[in-house]
Amino acid sequence: MDVLQSGPAFKFSDWPSDQVPRRAAGVYTVWRRDEFIYVGMSGRGAQPEDLVTHPEQTKKALGLWTRLNSHASGRRSGDQFNVYICDRFIIPALTPEQQANIGQGHLSLDQITKSYVREHLSYRFLICQDGAQALAIERTIRAGSLSAGRPYLNPL
Repeated sequence: MDVLQSGPAFKFSDWPSDQVPRRAAGVYTVWRRDEFIYVGMSGRGAQPEDLVTHPEQTKKALGLWTRLNSHASGRRSGDQFNVYICDRFIIPALTPEQQANIGQGHLSLDQITKSYVREHLSYRFLICQDGAQALAIERTIRAGSLSAGRPYLNPL
């Protein structure tokens, strides 16, 4: 699990990354500089056989890649991480002019969220054998098992 705190950090500004497998269950941590802000998992319910691809198959992405891709998009609909980012970091910093532009439809909170994620955040990840293992690791990290403590946005 040390890789989730001190392993290579990948910037969302460089997304998509060829380092993240297209089909994998896994756990990831999100960082704002050295601040641990979020832990997540992907591949819930995935079994090892769901994650195998064969060279002749062109299966769509599943699990970790799709989750990180969703976060990098900034879209809040269906993505709790992006809702947290918007609510906790973006909305409190909006100027009255930005608020008016949002109300008039000239500015999008999703676009501001995407820009924030890509400009300020990085992630680390760990591949797991299946979704059950990923979920168990995520829960221990949310409870504070990393020396960085519990994540700012989604602690247990």
